[in-house]
Amino acid sequence: MQHANSNGAAQAAKETGATHEYVTVFVGETMFGLAINRVHDVFIPTGITPVPLAPPEIVGLLNLRGRVVTAMCLRSRLGIPAQGAGTAPAMAIGLEQGGETFGLVVDGVGEVLKLGPDTHEAVPINLDARWRDLALGVHRLDGRLLVILDVDGILAFGSDRPAASAA
Repeated sequence: MQHANSNGAAQAAKETGATHEYVTVFVGETMFGLAINRVHDVFIPTGITPVPLAPPEIVGLLNLRGRVVTAMCLRSRLGIPAQGAGTAPAMAIGLEQGGETFGLVVDGVGEVLKLGPDTHEAVPINLDARWRDLALGVHRLDGRLLVILDVDGILAFGSDRPAASAA
């Protein structure tokens, strides 16, 4: 029997075919993945109330089944330029962190993908610098790249959060 090395867990995952499920979301043409165990809802954000002096990625507050939810724009959080004026947010993903509910506003929601380690790669060094700290890795899928996002990183606010742009 072999002794375990630093790649032992990764090798064991490949041999057992361990898979992870991701909800795919789109910002423009770019496809991102969110771990399905972090996703609580998929909904159309309506009745958003702006919050004065909030960070630019905070769209506002909304009511989701009786709960006040902070709506955050993934496009803005990733430093992607806004779409043309009058474009309404299409969908939102309900996420929870630390007892607080967030609605992550995205351009679209795709399907749930069950992916194994055979398509997984570490974060590429040439990935957009604004996304590198918020990504856990990528999956190469039939000519498309699925960037797996760190939900905790996306929802992090305060002095340790990566700046989307310098003022």
